[in-house]
Amino acid sequence: MGCSSTSLIENWKDPDTVLFHANKVLLVGMTQNEEARTDFEQKLQKEFEKRDVEAWKSLDVFDVSFTDSKKTQEELDLVEQSLLDKGFDAILLTKITGSENRENFMKSVSRWDSGQSRFNDDYLEHQDIYFDNSYYEKFKIYFAETTLYCICEGKERAMIWRGIIEISDPNNVNKAINDYIKLVVTALEEQDLIFIEDF
Repeated sequence: MGCSSTSLIENWKDPDTVLFHANKVLLVGMTQNEEARTDFEQKLQKEFEKRDVEAWKSLDVFDVSFTDSKKTQEELDLVEQSLLDKGFDAILLTKITGSENRENFMKSVSRWDSGQSRFNDDYLEHQDIYFDNSYYEKFKIYFAETTLYCICEGKERAMIWRGIIEISDPNNVNKAINDYIKLVVTALEEQDLIFIEDF
C-alpha cells in the first residue's frame, strides 16, 4: 500500500442532521476533463452500489449538452425539480478548487457560511469549471470539495455535509481518484451519512 495522495483538511456536518439515509443519489463530478469525470463517477457509483445505495452518474442523468452552456438559477430550479420527480433525494457534488497557497485557501474556508449553501448556488458559482480553459493553471495547491445536498421534498434543499480534501499529487489522476473516493466514502460512513449500517 502506497501512502495516500489525498487528505481531509476540513469536514463540516449540519448540526441538525444526526443520520441521513438517501435512497437515490446523483453523483456529479465537475471537471472539463470528461475522461476523469467518467472514471470518477463510475468508481464512486460502484462504491455506492457495494453498500446497497442507488447512485446515478450525472453523465447518465443530464442531457449531453447540459454542461455546454451556462445555466441560470431558473434552469437549475427546473433541474432540481426534475430530480425530485425522478425520485432522487440527494446530490453529491465534487469539484476541484485550489489556491496559490495553503494559507490563503484555509482563510477562505474559515469564512464560509457553511449552513447557507444550496446545490443551485454552488453549481452557479462554480460552473466556469466547464468553460474556463485556464481554470486549473492558476492553482499551485489543489483541493477538491465534495458536498452532500438533500433535495428531499418538503425540507430545505440544503447542504448536509462538506469535505475539503487536499490532493498532493494531482498529476497522477488515477491514484488521486482512487484515494479520493476511499476518503470520501470513509468520511460519510463515519458521519452516519448515506451509508448507515442496518438502516
